[in-house]
Amino acid sequence: MIAPGPEANDKRRPSKVNVRILRQDGPGLPPYWERHQVEYEPDMNVISVLQKVAAQATTIDGKKVAPVAWDCGCLEEVCGSCTMVINGRVRQSCSALVDRLLEDNPEEIELQPMTKFPVVRDLVIDRSRLFHSLKRVQAWVPVDGYYDMGAGPRIARDEQEQNYPLSQCMSCGCCLEACPQFNKVEVQRQAGESDADFDARKKSAYESEFIGAHAISQAMLFNAHPVGKNLSKERLEVLTSAGGIQACGNAQNCVSVCPKEIPLTTSIARAGRAATVYAFKKFFDR
Repeated sequence: MIAPGPEANDKRRPSKVNVRILRQDGPGLPPYWERHQVEYEPDMNVISVLQKVAAQATTIDGKKVAPVAWDCGCLEEVCGSCTMVINGRVRQSCSALVDRLLEDNPEEIELQPMTKFPVVRDLVIDRSRLFHSLKRVQAWVPVDGYYDMGAGPRIARDEQEQNYPLSQCMSCGCCLEACPQFNKVEVQRQAGESDADFDARKKSAYESEFIGAHAISQAMLFNAHPVGKNLSKERLEVLTSAGGIQACGNAQNCVSVCPKEIPLTTSIARAGRAATVYAFKKFFDR
């Protein structure tokens, strides 16, 4: 069989790319759809398309508009900041290649912000709840200082292989967007409310809802660390409180959309067992 030459490939490439974007001018304002069209180039990703859209700032019907806002950082699927819903699927826009997207839908590329977080503007969302959950489970190794105390405790090879995939989490939010138990929480500032009161009300609202697969997995990662396990009781206390591990419905959507293929359901299973043992010990130690 003779492979098609470059002329055949050029015929299949469009000259223009149609983009449909769900925009929002600010927090709490109504969203609206907007269509754009940009010049096609080989090997573009969604970030490249958004740069072109922002540069021309003109809709497909010639109307001048404000440039579209979005988040991005590393462009290497490491920072997790460019997550959005692309053609109905949550994913990283830096690794979403236009050629492959057009294979699925040659007509247009559809971009939306994640639906489980408040929108700041256009495709930019407020991730404070995501990071608050990590703070709740104290997703770090506690240290007393930065003194040189020599080599740390050794970790067995099988434990390293089990825990390394969990350390690849980049807090992108894909697992939360796909989770049916993780619901949107949007707290509006009240008239005359101070920053401290507003933050306290937000934290209270966050902590009454499901904490999310990302925080559960990170709790298991640091509970398995020789030094991090010193805070294991504090982490398990959070996982057994309101919105903890018991709120997980085991839909397993999280593991299917994770761009790093982290075994989130394995972490959730381990967390469920650890939380059960902790709850029984806590009950009988009263």
